[in-house]
Amino acid sequence: MPSSAGRGQESVVEQEATHDRGTVKPQSWVRTLAAYRESSAKRSVVEVMITLIPLAGIWFLMWAALDHGYWLGLLLAVPAAGFLVRLFMIQHDCGHGSFFASRGANHWLGRAIGVLTLTPYDFWRHTHALHHAGSGNLDREDFGGIDTLSVRKFRALSRGQQRRYRLYRHPLVLFGVGPAYVFIVRNRLPLGFMRAGWMPWLSTQGTNLAIIALAGLVIWTIGLVPFLLVQLPITLIAATFGVWLFYVQHQFENTYWERDQDWRFHDAALHGSSHYDLPPILRWFTANIGMHHVHHLCSRIPSYRLPEVLRAHPELRSVGRITLWQSLRCVRLVLWDEHQRRLVSFREART
Repeated sequence: MPSSAGRGQESVVEQEATHDRGTVKPQSWVRTLAAYRESSAKRSVVEVMITLIPLAGIWFLMWAALDHGYWLGLLLAVPAAGFLVRLFMIQHDCGHGSFFASRGANHWLGRAIGVLTLTPYDFWRHTHALHHAGSGNLDREDFGGIDTLSVRKFRALSRGQQRRYRLYRHPLVLFGVGPAYVFIVRNRLPLGFMRAGWMPWLSTQGTNLAIIALAGLVIWTIGLVPFLLVQLPITLIAATFGVWLFYVQHQFENTYWERDQDWRFHDAALHGSSHYDLPPILRWFTANIGMHHVHHLCSRIPSYRLPEVLRAHPELRSVGRITLWQSLRCVRLVLWDEHQRRLVSFREART
């Protein structure tokens, strides 16, 4: 049972969230945020270089460290994964057309990065656009999101189906097996869009061929076992970090979900996306993606300009804000309670 102090703190959080929803009007921010959409080609190139070069350097150090004990190299996998996550965030910017002014530059850089992140760029860009278009809508499928049932739907399931959902929402599955499956297996085929034309197939299979070519070259140079010892931990750690970020950006207690007739795009963007207020070093490695409420309101803002928005408009800082410590409590939230209009745990749903 939570302590009275803990419940009091949660009540304050709920009151603050309600206050923010009443005072911060999403539609009024659209024109204001448009002023931050302009990217800088020079800054964008620098962002790529300070991410890609350190990643390549750490990868080489991990390979060199194999002769001196695997654990030394394994420690380096953590910062390497951080740079790979940051590279994915640059790919994410490219998908929104925000990293460069040139559409072609965005697309070709995104496709190149997709080979390193094991993510078919054009196919992912399409599904991610669908995520932005329907995030927070209970009557639409959230492509690329975390499957979340309402309390009512969960109770209507058979006992076996409930067990499967419980297993799916278990942290070891969501942040262990799940990320590996998504990036290593699922991204290899356009699942859900198998009959949607040539684009999903061209994107996924083109990326697969490029991955095979690049991996084959490295394996031919250093051997299969060293390649796997270096690349596999980087990929698995980065995949877990990436899924965790996406989870926390939308799966927090006072997020926004509505039925189709009541759903509003700008309300879902601002109040259905968190401000994941991370420490500065983690904010840098995640390319400011924690400022997700601003990103969903105006996805054309380059990631390196998102801090400008919060500096100029501090009233946005408290909207959907969760800290690193608070985010750990989000793991227990697994069902949407339409009566209380918040995410709840299995235990809360039983009562």
